[in-house]
Amino acid sequence: MRVERQILFWVTAAVLLILAIAVLKDILLPFVAGIAIAYFLNPVADRLAGFGINRIVASFLIVVTLAVIGIAALVLIVPVILAQAQELAAALPGEVARLREVIDVWARERLGPGYVGLDGQIDRAAAALAENWAGLVGWAATSIWSRSLAIVNFFALLLVTPLVAFYLLIDWHPMLKKIDGWLPREHAPSIRTLASDMNDAVAAFVRGQGTVCLILGAYYALALSLLGLNYGLLIGLVTGLLAFVPFVGWALGFITATTVAVIQFWPEMLPIVLVLAVFLGAQALDAGFLSPTIVGSKIGLHPVWLIFALFVFSYLFGLVGTLIAVPLAAALGVVIRFALDVYLKSQVYRGATTPLGPVVEPPP
Repeated sequence: MRVERQILFWVTAAVLLILAIAVLKDILLPFVAGIAIAYFLNPVADRLAGFGINRIVASFLIVVTLAVIGIAALVLIVPVILAQAQELAAALPGEVARLREVIDVWARERLGPGYVGLDGQIDRAAAALAENWAGLVGWAATSIWSRSLAIVNFFALLLVTPLVAFYLLIDWHPMLKKIDGWLPREHAPSIRTLASDMNDAVAAFVRGQGTVCLILGAYYALALSLLGLNYGLLIGLVTGLLAFVPFVGWALGFITATTVAVIQFWPEMLPIVLVLAVFLGAQALDAGFLSPTIVGSKIGLHPVWLIFALFVFSYLFGLVGTLIAVPLAAALGVVIRFALDVYLKSQVYRGATTPLGPVVEPPP
């Protein structure tokens, strides 16, 4: 098979895959979640099988344990989160007014007569936020409802996802062996190497960064709740879950928690400083220990590329796109680095008369 035909084949396969995801995105969520869970927990199944436990029994124990944890979370944690979310939605206009008063007092003390012009702008901004809040909440609820979280899809997620994860855990290695048998024999070693690099990058996110998100979510939720911050559990868990986006999740949580702390505690400075310390400590913990130890450097994604991938895939494929954005971006990054390496070693880059040798980077 000529190189051009190979390229055409793989490009066509990629286009068909993207089209299939776009067409089926509304029903893919339970399957994508099941695949992610199976991928995340496959090392646990391997470890249990290494202890002599039958693979089917090991997979059953894992899924049952996960189901028990999920049910416990639904019973114990989710009602509290929903209550805090409803309380926040109801109290936000009043919280905005309270924040407006805090800013007003602070600005009058600092700006004196120069505050008159700024006062009108702050009033208009606060009024616009209060007037648009009901519409914003309705839009958000409609969007969430239409993005694969309707009642039917919710129950499908609860019922289908464990089954998908269970069967994939059982058949994980036979499935990989079967796929390996489909590889073109001439290029099988190169594809295996490329797939191994992709697995390292994706595993660094799904297993590594996923573990970091869980740890940070528990840390934020516990710390903010102990400080007595309003909606601390909700803010903490959401901030932890958003930690898969470098800096962005932390920044959103930092701004939200600080704003709530100012509204709640002003003019007392100690609680506000403690809230700031929680976020600064989490950033230091993540950068200095969690990410280097658990994730490592294998994910190889620049933060800008990661944010771009999240925006693109969530726009194209909704909630399913959000779930698959970073793993696909990590895999695509491996492919691009491989293609760039092939290009730099090819005659297209070097020219027909340039001998093959180490690539010399141009001066900055």
